[in-house]
Amino acid sequence: MLKWAGVFFIIALIAAFFGFVGIAGAAIEIAKVLFFIFVILFVITLVAGIVAGRRVAGTFDESSEQKED
Repeated sequence: MLKWAGVFFIIALIAAFFGFVGIAGAAIEIAKVLFFIFVILFVITLVAGIVAGRRVAGTFDESSEQKED
């Protein structure tokens, strides 16, 4: 998703260079939306990973493992 935000940003830069202001504006808005969606999904994934990591680390107990003879 971050790749697509970068692609639309590059499209906006090229369109602005050639004077296509409407296309540049639309492309930059799409890039901004995709970037913020990426950031929100990244934060959600980061929090979920931290919570899951704590849950797994908290439940691990060496005495509960079965030892092979």
